[in-house]
Amino acid sequence: MTQDQAEPKGTIVTSRDVARFLGVSQSMVSRAFDPRGRVSPENRARIMKAAERLGYRPNVIARSLSTRRSGIVAIVMGTLENPFYPEVLDQLAIALDAAGFRSLLFRVPPDQDVDGQLPALRQYNVDALIVTSASISSRIADEWQRDSRRIVLFNRTIPGASVPSISCDNAGGARRLADLLVDSGHRRIVYVAGPQHTSTNRERESGFMARLMERGCALAGRVDTPAFSFAAGYAAAQQAMSVKPDAIFFANDILALGGMDRLRGEFGLSIPRDISVVGFDDIPMAAWPSYDLTTIRQPLEEMVALTVSTIAGDAGGATTQMVAGTLMSRGSVGQRAG
Repeated sequence: MTQDQAEPKGTIVTSRDVARFLGVSQSMVSRAFDPRGRVSPENRARIMKAAERLGYRPNVIARSLSTRRSGIVAIVMGTLENPFYPEVLDQLAIALDAAGFRSLLFRVPPDQDVDGQLPALRQYNVDALIVTSASISSRIADEWQRDSRRIVLFNRTIPGASVPSISCDNAGGARRLADLLVDSGHRRIVYVAGPQHTSTNRERESGFMARLMERGCALAGRVDTPAFSFAAGYAAAQQAMSVKPDAIFFANDILALGGMDRLRGEFGLSIPRDISVVGFDDIPMAAWPSYDLTTIRQPLEEMVALTVSTIAGDAGGATTQMVAGTLMSRGSVGQRAG
């Protein structure tokens, strides 16, 4: 077949046909369609032009079966209700694409963990997992890694698991919020907790309570919630008010926004004149004038970059990396009389 000819209609064009058409090796054609393949820009352009003319479409699934590598990274999430995680998903997908990967979203139902999704993930032959806003056992995490596939925990940790973890310094950020509230004269402080099984909640609570104790300020009350959601924060505000607090730390921003609406609506309180409120994450709505929430901004760009470099890198072994957040002081914290 010459460059003046094309395959008849109905014929399945293969990479071998493209290679023969151009007089290059079949492996060069394969490398041209791999974002990480080593081929000159000129040859890649020639191959793409010829493939378009001939109607060649690479079969990624078939290629992954022979190479045991698909170039697909599964992002495993348990919920998108918290506005923080759609932003995480967007930034991860962009960064993975820039690194030559394709992303595949797996959503795990709230009453399940990643363990039960492992067979499906293997069927898709994904090269790596990024687990965020979902639970996975240390046994399954280690098993996946032993299968010569990478796994990274994003914004969570698993005690006892020997897998990489990229997270905000949740405990350190919570300590800074404790200092802010104590320094501004608050003494009756309530903590509204997120789900107990999440490492983010455990770390924020432990850091916050430890720092309060160091500053000689006992926690006035604690409220459990079943989810990191607006509705859970709205419900928790009523129980929190039973101890007449002068400040409330909600374990994340979406909880805080729900709580603030109820404090101002049903209880008629002015924030921060009557009560101060802080959160964690710095979701976009936190900066809205109607909330003006003081919070800890998670270093999302840096966390995403570290996660993708861990997926793409050759180094093995577990590495827990915690990145400091930034205190965003806004109008939801007021000064109390000493």
